[in-house]
Amino acid sequence: MNAILLYFLGFLFNLAITVFITRFIYYPAGHNKNNVFTFIAFNTVIFFVVSILTSVELSIGVGFGLFALFSILRYRTDPIPIRDMTYLFITLALSVMNSIMFDELLYWQLVIANICVIGIAYFLEKGYGFQYEQERKVKYEKIEMIKPENYNLLLKDLEERTGIKNIIKAEVGKIDFLNDSAEVSIYFKESKKKKK
Repeated sequence: MNAILLYFLGFLFNLAITVFITRFIYYPAGHNKNNVFTFIAFNTVIFFVVSILTSVELSIGVGFGLFALFSILRYRTDPIPIRDMTYLFITLALSVMNSIMFDELLYWQLVIANICVIGIAYFLEKGYGFQYEQERKVKYEKIEMIKPENYNLLLKDLEERTGIKNIIKAEVGKIDFLNDSAEVSIYFKESKKKKK
């Protein structure tokens, strides 16, 4: 029982550090839901994979093989969103962990690892504790409005023209003086209803 408690406390310590860095250092600067999910989910799965590699006598090649497989999938396939790639990695890592733990009769670690990964994925998908922002890029033709002194007018005009309320900020990207247009990224609060 003491070994189970130590294993679980190690997981909680690792998770607390990751959540602290993500929630209180990274998140306030960008409010990016995809990266929050990826940081915490990747960290959780890698913690369990590494703990298996250190507690079970396996060659280091198994560990490198897992991450090499992930790299091949990431760089040799059609581009897929980072969120989908994270889910792919979680399922890949869980299959390796479950196989090894079952073969080594590590049933209590098997149960804890799977419950923790599932619980964290669910927690992150629901977005508890985070208020996310959406980003949308628009082509904007009122070139005089992109001047810094017209920033508040730009926000008001974007709200009226797009119908998006609660625009938090706007960032001007590429400017095309030839066609009097600019690419503007607008950031707004995500609605309460989950979008499909």
